[in-house]
Amino acid sequence: MSQSSTDRVVIRRKHISSNSAHGGSWKIAYADFVTAMMSFFLVMWLISIVPHKDLKAIADYFRMPLITAVTGGQKVASDPSVIPGGSPSVIPNKDPLPPKRHDEEHKSEGEQRDTRRLEDLKSQLDNLIKTDPVLKEFRPQLLLDMTPDGLRIQIIDRQNRPMFTTGSAQVQPYMSAILHELGPAFNELPNRISISGHTDAQPYAAGGREYSNWELSADRANAARRELIAGGMLEQKVKRVLGLSSSVSLIKDNPFAAVNRRISIVVLNHRAERRIDEQNAAGESALKLKQALEANLLLAPPVPGSAGGNLPPARHPAMLDSETGGRQRE
Repeated sequence: MSQSSTDRVVIRRKHISSNSAHGGSWKIAYADFVTAMMSFFLVMWLISIVPHKDLKAIADYFRMPLITAVTGGQKVASDPSVIPGGSPSVIPNKDPLPPKRHDEEHKSEGEQRDTRRLEDLKSQLDNLIKTDPVLKEFRPQLLLDMTPDGLRIQIIDRQNRPMFTTGSAQVQPYMSAILHELGPAFNELPNRISISGHTDAQPYAAGGREYSNWELSADRANAARRELIAGGMLEQKVKRVLGLSSSVSLIKDNPFAAVNRRISIVVLNHRAERRIDEQNAAGESALKLKQALEANLLLAPPVPGSAGGNLPPARHPAMLDSETGGRQRE
């Protein structure tokens, strides 16, 4: 029988596939990861070598609104900073930078050197406390920290080791040894010091009518001043001596705690010294003004019709007000 013309011939060919590896997308992801890690460590290395004062400028740049940084703002021509900026900005900023005053933008090199000197002194005192056989024994009672007014050294009391005789300003021998060791260290800097005495809230039997914690804290601060000078500190290094009683407690929740009895010595920075001088100058100006007014009253021309010529100073209205106020205060 003949083959039909309608039969279809099917040829099957076997497809040979090679065992190829997986796709290369993981290589791209891994390369991106390695690049990101390299960038991260590069940024960390750059931050570690940038001076501390420049880090604030970098932070200010990234806190600045983008449109302000791009357009340059209104202060580019007058601002000495290399970072552009200005206001107002069309983009709201949830954490805007406070406006800088002119004196803050141009901080003197002297103030920066002053801060560095106090930080160096803190490091020296830390090493001295760790190595000196006298101070090492009393290390738990010595606290050092930086404050806006300068370097503060606090000598705190302990229940089993008080600095002074109970209820008096008599210095204990070990307190005297601490002050004698600290005194010469303050001569290395031109900065002057402020000494403050603090007590706990335990009152005297007579209360505040006679000798109170105010007198006690002031006497203890002055006793500390004498011991510092006896240890070798120059007398002119003392700027002021304060007695603060229990008004500034170290532990506010427990004003009767022993650690509230302390002597605080602050090595003042130049800014704090200027502020103290300005406060004293203001009082001196008021005193000079009062003296000038009194001199003018004595030199006033005679008042017509008065028997003695000039009005007696005691009868002058301003003097009468002063005398009345004095009696009221008494």
